[in-house]
Amino acid sequence: MGHAVWCARDLVAGEPFAVLLPDDLFHCKVPCLKQMVDEYPKTAGNLVAVEDVPQDQTSRYGILSIATDDGKLIRVNGMVEKPSIQDAPSCSAIVGRYILSPEIFSELDKQKTGAKGEIQLTDAMAATLDRVPFHGMRFQGKRFDCGNKIGFLMANIEYALDRADISEEF
Repeated sequence: MGHAVWCARDLVAGEPFAVLLPDDLFHCKVPCLKQMVDEYPKTAGNLVAVEDVPQDQTSRYGILSIATDDGKLIRVNGMVEKPSIQDAPSCSAIVGRYILSPEIFSELDKQKTGAKGEIQLTDAMAATLDRVPFHGMRFQGKRFDCGNKIGFLMANIEYALDRADISEEF
């Protein structure tokens, strides 16, 4: 994912920008990204959507090391991409929505590979911790991992039940 973000560097023009992963579907009264945009003035740096995951699933995500946590905003002092259960600093996982500072490109330009031999966005974000504030935000709503069959089916059910025109029949 780091390389994909790096490819957009000329389009960002030195401004904070959003990254939305299409396989994460959020069902929220206030869209997840809107919640993040509203919190961004308090954080001014990198801000990611966060969801606490079961410990046995930490190896699927970028996991945050937490400096402070007020229940909504987490001040991050480190992160690890796809750690084993033993190496996970928490169960707070980065999920599908990011607002990033253009500073991230100075790290992505280095084209360093990390987990699975890939250029990891999480590694680039971690490398900017000494100069860019970093926070995670627990959003209000549900997230569905549509990158797996069960998550995709659960999202379809959730959205079908939420639609007045088909929910009763469904």
